[in-house]
Amino acid sequence: MSETFDVIVIGAGHNGLSAAATLARAGKRVCVVEKEDVSGGMARSTHWSPQARGPQIAHLLYNLSPVLCAELGLRLDTKPLDTIALSPEGDHAVLKGDRLSFADGTTHPKAEAFAALQRRLTRFAALLEPLSLAPPPLMEEARLGEMAGLAKLGFNLKRMGKVEMREFLRIVLSNAYDLLIDELGDGPVAGALAADAVRGAFSGPRAPGSVFSLLYRLGQGGTAVWPMGGMEAVIGALEQSAASAGATLRHGGGVVSVTLAGDRVSGVTLDDGSTLTAPAVLSSLGAFRTMQLAGPQHYDIETVRRLRALRAKGTTAKFNLVLTGVPDVPGLTEAQKAGRLVMAPSAADVEKAYNPVKYGEVSEVPVMEAILPSLIDPSLCRGGRQVMSVIAQYVPFAPTDGWTEAKRAVLAERLTTGLERYMPGLSGLIEKAELLVPDDIEALTGAPGGHWHHAELSIDQLLTVRPVNGFARYAFGPEGYYLCGASAHPGGDLTGLPGRNAARQVLDAGKAR
Repeated sequence: MSETFDVIVIGAGHNGLSAAATLARAGKRVCVVEKEDVSGGMARSTHWSPQARGPQIAHLLYNLSPVLCAELGLRLDTKPLDTIALSPEGDHAVLKGDRLSFADGTTHPKAEAFAALQRRLTRFAALLEPLSLAPPPLMEEARLGEMAGLAKLGFNLKRMGKVEMREFLRIVLSNAYDLLIDELGDGPVAGALAADAVRGAFSGPRAPGSVFSLLYRLGQGGTAVWPMGGMEAVIGALEQSAASAGATLRHGGGVVSVTLAGDRVSGVTLDDGSTLTAPAVLSSLGAFRTMQLAGPQHYDIETVRRLRALRAKGTTAKFNLVLTGVPDVPGLTEAQKAGRLVMAPSAADVEKAYNPVKYGEVSEVPVMEAILPSLIDPSLCRGGRQVMSVIAQYVPFAPTDGWTEAKRAVLAERLTTGLERYMPGLSGLIEKAELLVPDDIEALTGAPGGHWHHAELSIDQLLTVRPVNGFARYAFGPEGYYLCGASAHPGGDLTGLPGRNAARQVLDAGKAR
């Protein structure tokens, strides 16, 4: 006999759990269905040995919405991390808010220019922040409240004054490379900011609109913090919020199809043949896969074409290392080693690293970001072990002839060599290594193309056209069907807002009925 709920949520990643907790706390009977044995998706942790655990894919809590935390009563112990722009010459720079200095504490010659740029970008980003907390308005049928929000955006822009308004309009659709070179000159600081502008993207910092991507993410906070207890502490808090409000969490079995009665959702069928019944279903999977679960026959041909053409080519690999000790990083103190270490010598190097991936090749010198979470949170390791978590970009999803063992070995060697450029002797400390290319990430999490954001965070795939035109407000075709994952507005990172916003649309639809 089929179990009956008010809402079924497909996927127990952070967005699925955010949606479930929001709905359950509003009094809905919710069931979350997760095919894996544990929750988390890209934000899950893993144990490499009895002495070492850490984040498997996403390794920082980036932009978790404070609004969501307040609504769900989340209490997380987090530690902000300084960004260290590593220099091959050893003159590393520390980026902390709008402050810039050398790692040895001396004044950086670009400190004033950096502070001015950061303050300006933060002001501009604040204009965009309210857009992430609600569905993008459809102009032809926008409600009064949504129009008021847009009017406030225009008013705040005008209130900045002619000079600042003109500057905002000048740079908002320009490329990050030119902006950074003009303001800071090139070098590790510009390289670190350029890398942040295109993190996870299939584009380089010269791409038009890369400034908008940077502003859009800054508008959601732009902060990278480490959650004490690891990423599993974040997922655990979301699970607790949902479960304490009455939500049911089912692991170890996935959804193979969404069932419909006419043109309305009626439930789901699981991979063991059993069914669950509900008048509303939310999917935190990719947009195309979400369409496939309901069946393309329920969508017009143009919509199917657009969903199929959604750009979601992952370019980011993950390199996890278990070390027998703390690596040497000449020029950094022990405390600074616990920061976010960015290896992008210049904005030009970031652009150069992007070029090979366009042709299905691996960059000779990938752009990398590394953290040593066990230095921040000693509970992760024992016996003198340390964990190093490395994000590597640019790595193609489907290289020429596929990901053979030989190509994996070449990539691992390039990453190790790149790390040793800043951490001499690192290879002698490696006890265990795990390499996850975009293809692996797709297989592990279902993220389309292994893309960290389920779809490019580019100007033509944001706001009213995310994931595609006509589907930006979470409702996804058949009545009662919703998209609540990273391919929905406002996009990727670990904000939890796609799930939260989609859940609120379900509640609003219920009130309207």
